[in-house]
Parts: sequence; C-alpha cells; structure tokens
Amino acid sequence: MKNETLIRKSTFEYKWRAYLKTTISYVFLISLSLFILIPFFVIFVTSFKTRADSLAIPFTWLPQEGWHFEGYINVLFADLSGGGGGASTIVRGFLNTLIVVVPTTLIGLLTSALSAYAFAKLKFKGKRVGFGLLLITMMIPGVIMLVPSYMIYDQLGLVDSFFPLMAPGMFGAAAAVFFLRQFFQGIPDELIEAATMDGMGELGVFFKIMLPLSKPALIAQGILGFIAGYNDYFGPLIYLHDPKRYTLQIALSYFEGTYVNDWPTVMAGAVITLVPTIIIFLIAQKYFVEGITMTGFK
Repeated sequence: MKNETLIRKSTFEYKWRAYLKTTISYVFLISLSLFILIPFFVIFVTSFKTRADSLAIPFTWLPQEGWHFEGYINVLFADLSGGGGGASTIVRGFLNTLIVVVPTTLIGLLTSALSAYAFAKLKFKGKRVGFGLLLITMMIPGVIMLVPSYMIYDQLGLVDSFFPLMAPGMFGAAAAVFFLRQFFQGIPDELIEAATMDGMGELGVFFKIMLPLSKPALIAQGILGFIAGYNDYFGPLIYLHDPKRYTLQIALSYFEGTYVNDWPTVMAGAVITLVPTIIIFLIAQKYFVEGITMTGFK
C-alpha cells in the first residue's frame, strides 16, 4: 500500500508539473502572438475610420463613425506623381516592384541553385576554399559596397533605372546558396550515379533530378528572396529618382508624406501592401515550412 501511495503521489506530481509547463508555454505563446498581432489589428481598423475618428483620443478599437473606405479609394486612385496614364501612385509602385522583383527572384534562385549543386555534388579543386569565401561574404555588411556600386552605375548611366536593383540579385545570394547546398547534400549520390551511367549530363541531372526533388527548399528560398526584394526600401531610395519608377515601398513613403495625419489613407496603403505577401505565404505555407525544416535537418 505504501508503494502504491508513493507511485500515485509521484504520478500526480509529474502530471501537475507537466500541466504547469504546458499552461506557462501557452500563456507565453498567446501573449507573444497578441504582441505581434495587435499592431496589425490597429492598422486594419484605422484604415476603415474617418480622419477625425482616427485622431480621436482616447483610441477606439472599432470605428465609431461607421466603416468608411475613403482611405482605400485614395490609395487605389490617387496619382501623386503627375504621370497620368490612369494608374495611381500605389498601383504603379506595385507594378514596378513586380518588374524588379519577379525576374530577379527567379533568375537569382536558378543561379543560387546551380552554385549550390556545384558545392554539394561536384568535385573540383578549391571547392572548400570557394565555399568558405562565400560564407565570409555573408558577414560583410552590404552598405560597405554602396558607394562604389553607386559610382559604377552612375558612370555607366544606369542610375534612375531598374538595372541596379535587378543585376546583383540575378547572380544569386550567399544565404540561398548555403541553404540549398545543405538540402542538396541530403539527396543520395546513388541517384546521380545512376543517371550518369544512363548517359545523362550534369545539366540533365540538375534539371531533371535535383530541382524536382528540391521543390520545398526552392519555394522556401524563392519566398524569402521575393519578400526581401518586395520590402526593399533603401535600394530604390538611392537609385530611383523619377516618381514614375518608384517601387511600392518608396511610393508608400511618398504617399505618407503627402497625406500627413490622414491615418486612414496611410493605413489603407499599408494593408494593401501587406496583402500580396500574406497571400503568397498562405498559398505556399506548406512548402515553405517543409523547406526550412528539411534544410535544417540535412
């Protein structure tokens, strides 16, 4: 009886500790989630308020004068650049962003995958040294190259064009090469050897074996690259001078400077800017999580 009592007491203590740890974990995660989500809720609600309602003190969590859409109308139809053409500043900025980001992401992902395949599966002299130098470049702040790069593009007459924003990214990214290499190393060498014995060349192996098997990692790195280019503010601010060429982030900043204290319009622009990235993440969430997780275990 004494042993049974001790066992029951020990079991009760174990269950109580486990319950306490679970409760603390959930409280912490819920608090962290609210800390992150509340600002987005404030942005969303403010975008549907009137200007007077958005400036009212104290702050209200819901519109007090009804749900209004003037902010979204201003964002979608106001042309502040004087360029005409029927497109608003934000819409034109979004299209310019797609022109810059989509080709850069796709071509940069291809070049990164080619480099990662070489470092993961091919044998050549200087392989380790080259990969080490690649990792070192990840430690160098990009701002160090800002002045030399600007001088070069200025001498070539390429400032105020999309070229300076697109060309560097098309040669790949060190972080993407590193993560893709980790993923490629987990693919069995026997598949490559079998394909080589059947007469398939290196490019055939890359496009017909490596890429199809690496879809989650490619999608994950593609999403990260797209979001990085989509949210880029500093590069377009330096190189783009003509308002007609402004990307979305610069157009949104330009818009905010025009509609001073018009918080519904500013917040509506922020909501519209967030929508594409949220949609992309929701559609590719499965592959994104899988790609990040599998890369970490390879």
